[in-house]
Amino acid sequence: MDAELNMKYAHIVGWGSFWPDKILTNDDIANIVDTSDDWIFARTGIRERRIAGEGETTATLAFEAAARALVVAGLHPSQLDMIIVATSTPEYIFPSTASRVQDYLGAARAGAFDLSAACSGFVYALNMAAQAIATGSIRNAVVIGSETMSRVLDWEDRGTCILFGDGAGAVVLRGSSIPGGVMASELRSDGSGGDLLRLPAVYHNPVPALGPEYLGNGHKHNTIAMDGRQVFRFATRVLYQSILNVLKKADLNIDDVALFVPHQANVRIIQHVAKKLKVPMEKFYLNVERAGNTSAASIPMALCDAIEDGRLRPDDNVVFIGFGGGLTWAASVVKWDVTPPEVTRLDREWKRTRYIVARGRSKVRRWGRRMEAYLTGSPTPDARLRDAEKEKKLPPS
Repeated sequence: MDAELNMKYAHIVGWGSFWPDKILTNDDIANIVDTSDDWIFARTGIRERRIAGEGETTATLAFEAAARALVVAGLHPSQLDMIIVATSTPEYIFPSTASRVQDYLGAARAGAFDLSAACSGFVYALNMAAQAIATGSIRNAVVIGSETMSRVLDWEDRGTCILFGDGAGAVVLRGSSIPGGVMASELRSDGSGGDLLRLPAVYHNPVPALGPEYLGNGHKHNTIAMDGRQVFRFATRVLYQSILNVLKKADLNIDDVALFVPHQANVRIIQHVAKKLKVPMEKFYLNVERAGNTSAASIPMALCDAIEDGRLRPDDNVVFIGFGGGLTWAASVVKWDVTPPEVTRLDREWKRTRYIVARGRSKVRRWGRRMEAYLTGSPTPDARLRDAEKEKKLPPS
């Protein structure tokens, strides 16, 4: 019993990512807007990005990443207590993307919610889950960053359409009595800079003067708008200080860090921060060249690649650092204490079969609700109102 009560350290025990099949290169974008591969790469470090297919959504990408993370963790979905999806591109205002993932996984005991902090969202969500584990309210959680950014881009805006891509990454957090895991976090925001990087809601009111397709500044409605220069200045300033702050909270210094996994927005931003910290670029893991900016998904996707490349070993300290719209920024220090396991194809296929069964159970539950409503009637307020109106029209007995 005492061991259970002391499981307050949130360790990363599983990880997984999902990359859509379709690749959009800089040359492909040069056929859409006035740009070139050299121009894009020189300014961003991006060569290509992935684009979600017609049947893929933020929820399906998130599910695929979470399923892979659970395989690595050796955890059954029924053992999950919490699912958090960090995203700026949900399919619905509600239900949450996380609730859809919970259903796809068949995680019957898990609470689920979305978290909106733009490109900082994964670090925010990681901290929320770690804190829940620290208080003893949950034991196991999956934290997901998932985005379909290609669906909120103005493909005529060269300043943004060259940057973003689609994908998802996930980690499984498990409570442990062994010190380590998520050791410290810092979450910050400056709402006064919200206009520098924004995505208007689908129900934006009032309707802009230029009509429903455009905002008042001529920018297309319901697509990303960004002041690139201002965001660059903001990012280089806050990343440096945030790294120092979170290391101080963890009682560590720069030399104690084995690897930095930053939000994959722009190579030049990371180069600037590395120079200011006097840290070699080799200590910053980057996959932005082939992934682009996947917003809340970028850090967990990069983490998965770093693990696959053998960049993390037990007892390494790793720093996650993100920044984005809000304006928001966040950093976490994690003590890495697991050796990446060998996951066989048979393991993956067996787990996938379980998820197919879970999807089948979900359909049966939906069918059952419809049948129950059909057979018993629906005691809705409208129905009660109609019954009351009928009673008023009855002649006195």
